[in-house]
Amino acid sequence: MKTTKNGTLNRNNIGEKHTFYGWVQKKRNLGGLIFIDLRDRSGVIQLVIRPEDDCYSLAESVKSEYVLKVEGTIAQRESVNPNIPTGEIEVAVEQFEILNTAKDIPFEIKDDTTALEDTRLKYRYLDLRRDTLKDKLVLRSKVMQIVRNYLVENDFLEIETPMLGRSTPEGARDYLVPSRVNKGSFYALPQSPQLYKQLLMIAGMERYFQIAKCFRDEDLRADRQPEFTQIDMEMSFIDTEDILTITEKMLARIWKEVKGVTISLPIRRMTWDEAFDTYGSDKPDLRFDLKIQEITSLFTNTEFQVFKSTIENKGIINALVVKNAASSFSRKEIDKLTEYVKTYQAKGLCWLKLTEGTLNGSIAKNLTEEELKQLTEKLALEENDIIFIVADQRKVTKTSLGELRKKLGHDLHLIDDSKDAFVWITDFPLFEYSETEGRYLAMHHPFTAPKEESIPNLLTDKEHCYAKAYDIVINGYEAGGGSIRIHNHEVQEKMFEALGFTEESAKEQFGFFLEAFDYGAPPHGGIALGLDRMIMLLAQTENIRDVIAFPKTTSAADLMTEAPNIVDEKQLQELAIKVENK
Repeated sequence: MKTTKNGTLNRNNIGEKHTFYGWVQKKRNLGGLIFIDLRDRSGVIQLVIRPEDDCYSLAESVKSEYVLKVEGTIAQRESVNPNIPTGEIEVAVEQFEILNTAKDIPFEIKDDTTALEDTRLKYRYLDLRRDTLKDKLVLRSKVMQIVRNYLVENDFLEIETPMLGRSTPEGARDYLVPSRVNKGSFYALPQSPQLYKQLLMIAGMERYFQIAKCFRDEDLRADRQPEFTQIDMEMSFIDTEDILTITEKMLARIWKEVKGVTISLPIRRMTWDEAFDTYGSDKPDLRFDLKIQEITSLFTNTEFQVFKSTIENKGIINALVVKNAASSFSRKEIDKLTEYVKTYQAKGLCWLKLTEGTLNGSIAKNLTEEELKQLTEKLALEENDIIFIVADQRKVTKTSLGELRKKLGHDLHLIDDSKDAFVWITDFPLFEYSETEGRYLAMHHPFTAPKEESIPNLLTDKEHCYAKAYDIVINGYEAGGGSIRIHNHEVQEKMFEALGFTEESAKEQFGFFLEAFDYGAPPHGGIALGLDRMIMLLAQTENIRDVIAFPKTTSAADLMTEAPNIVDEKQLQELAIKVENK
């Protein structure tokens, strides 16, 4: 059995005899001496074989990624390598065995590889030998252990829930699994364990957690995968503050043990309205201070037609002020920003620069001297400041300026990458209007509890109903979210009615779940944290594939196993499935 970790020895081990296992990282033949860097999970150690050694000819035949077993004595290294922990020592080899050979590898196993990502994904088992990826999986394992320890200490039970369940609406598309036994019927892979964890509360488990695999058949991007992992938690007899407190203490332990960073508790709370009004997003990046400012009131009597018609149509006028940056933006660059905000439905982007004490820009001639003066005073403008203005309906104005804010943060290097910014977003809208479906949908899911003051308005004023829902946002990423659940039958029925469910359709789709509430449901709530995204943030990478052992591409393909793929016609016949247009 392997007992020595190659990367853990140092000068204190000089004179000791050890047996080493691993892969050949590099081989060099210098003046007859053969040097081999032998790599295992812990790191590398240098082997030295001399011409007079019995194993010399065997060592000469070694190539990259051969698997070796060697015995030898730790010796002082003549040429110290300060870049690795074992840089002061080497192994004088006495016994040498090739356990396995290796073909020529498709790319070099090194951190600064130039290999294309598709190639690395095809040979993922080789790519994982690189320290930069291996270390991320080690980090992931450590975080999972911290989470388990913390939650068990806090009286949580780790309980697994089924992977094969029932397809339910009001979410992303399900991955469906055909049933051979019940032909024509399908299971669905879970988008989350939502119903099961609530049933566990009804079952009296009181505190549950699971590091759960979840599946969503949706369009992918750099921080999203079709199968992902979440830290799933549910608790009984609690309120919102209880859940936020226990979760942020877990995050504090993770950041302390992994990064040595102390998170100031309690983490800042911010309502959804405040976040959207101030940052144009429900996941604001607070590592830089660039806020959206309300300036509608300055133009209530304006003659500038763009602003005037916006106000008449109950729209708003908002601005971003970028300090001391006017000289950084040419007209061409501003035109690019204008096209950028148009992708978020903004009709255009107005701008003004304060140079030599005067406001100049795209709309300067359209505004009166008094309006320009009021604008300068309200926004506390100083020399070389630039203002970007959008005038439109609230959602468009806030969203487009919010996206512009993020872009400017990156482009102007306003973000402080040396720190992590945490914020709780609370009091989400209960509903959101779908232009596609022409109706209000649940912003989270149909079992999210409304705030008490919103219950009377569920059927009459959906736009102004708020939920007992919350997200934890880290560096502009939604790292997790949850809510207090509805446990009252009357409120649940009213919620279903507000979402357009009939009594029959609700029973058809959620009957087993609703029946459970007839047998004594406790007040309960929970949260799910995205493990993959959290590791991505801790590892300071922007690609979620870097922190998953065997990820899919953005087209949901596994290049290594060539999945998804066609299956044998016999299998389809057993499932009573016919595939058209293969």
